[in-house]
Amino acid sequence: MRQVLVYPGEDGYWIAECPSLSGCISQGRTKQETVDNIKEAIAGYVAALEADGLPVPEER
Repeated sequence: MRQVLVYPGEDGYWIAECPSLSGCISQGRTKQETVDNIKEAIAGYVAALEADGLPVPEER
């Protein structure tokens, strides 16, 4: 489980960031859509690191 920050953006969308994965950011029209999107983004981020043989940062 990773910490995720969810906050309203200036354009009316919600933004989500995963601080332990630099640059892992997503957005959505609703909070729930944003949470779903960041879960998918985290999974893709980790899968890409593993596919490239790179270490996956630990949760801080």
